[in-house]
Amino acid sequence: MKTRFLSLLIVFAFTVSLWAQDNKETKKKEEGYQFTTIVDLPATSVKDQYRSGTCWSFSTISFLESEMLRLGRDSVDLSEMFVVRHCYSDKATKYVRLHGSLNFGGGGAFHDVTYVLKKYGFVPEDAYPGLNYGQDKHVHGELDEVLKDYVQGVVKNPNKELSTAWHNGFDGILDAYFGKLPVEFEYKGKTYTPQSYAKEVVGLNPDDYVEITSYTHHPFYTKFAIEVPDNWLWDDVYNVPLDELKEIMHYALEKGYTIAWGADVSEKGFSHRNGIAIVPETDIKEMSGSEREKWEKLTPAERKARAYSFDGPVKEKVITQEMRQKAFDNYKTTDDHGMHITGMVKDQTGKIFYKVKNSWNTNNKYKGYFYASEPFVLYKTMDIMIHKDAIPKEIRKKLGIK
Repeated sequence: MKTRFLSLLIVFAFTVSLWAQDNKETKKKEEGYQFTTIVDLPATSVKDQYRSGTCWSFSTISFLESEMLRLGRDSVDLSEMFVVRHCYSDKATKYVRLHGSLNFGGGGAFHDVTYVLKKYGFVPEDAYPGLNYGQDKHVHGELDEVLKDYVQGVVKNPNKELSTAWHNGFDGILDAYFGKLPVEFEYKGKTYTPQSYAKEVVGLNPDDYVEITSYTHHPFYTKFAIEVPDNWLWDDVYNVPLDELKEIMHYALEKGYTIAWGADVSEKGFSHRNGIAIVPETDIKEMSGSEREKWEKLTPAERKARAYSFDGPVKEKVITQEMRQKAFDNYKTTDDHGMHITGMVKDQTGKIFYKVKNSWNTNNKYKGYFYASEPFVLYKTMDIMIHKDAIPKEIRKKLGIK
């Protein structure tokens, strides 16, 4: 009798344990990610780059619009295509000068935007929407191909000597698609040029903004031109150890500075629809046949812990400097996408996530934003742009930034 009672007790306890586990998993799935705000900084509305490779312009413009808000200036909607148009024109000159030995396309970098601000000024969106080709959203497939074919034809140079007309012809194509660049325009009842608008309304010094990365193929605390195809200006980034990159990002956000963020979002752990970017501890696709057999034997809870699930927190990889470097060297981390970090949160387990403003419209769970886990950011960050005052003083000193 005692033995039977003990057996029934064991079975009951086991059943209760299974029920509790299943209930816990169900509750976790229903709850999803629960975020508590640590820092949430002002930003302008989410925009849509649509079918154009101009995230670099959208993200940096968004970042600079937040900088204006931080400084108490007007909330503005700056023209991304004013920047894109100028960069395409100047990129063509460099491409031809280098006999075609330069990446040529719609991509770019954060410093392209501050380059335009310094050299040409800025204009508001209303003064230059860049939609002069029968579309109400940015669709650049045809434009990109036409411009590339044009400069390649110039470089082939059947005449054996460059004409004086080739660049005027190139700018003519840009005018046809984007519209002619404004010489003057009205803003709040006053007439501005792009330069006077940049000085009087935008009021930002492009020299105050720096880019930072963390790789070991160059010495730390030095500058180097990051070796990615879209760095057509060959501009420099500062190099710091990974722990200091993390320190800079935390310090910046806590002091009220947002961050322009360049990263690779081609990972399976990135989901714009779910608004989450994570680096789960185990990558299912790397399992061998025998490992797959083991996978089939795992409980649902164990599978979930190892899978790319966006239902709730999972265990993530511990990111090292070596992992970052290997991913960069093996083309696993590329200059894929530019975004804008505007805040920092923690999930229900206490883990840090960064709040990221994207430029893919507002049709996702968080209305155009998503949350990137700290492991994802540490692993997949190509570089960041920040105001130089957003760098802790000791790190600034190491970098020689005044």
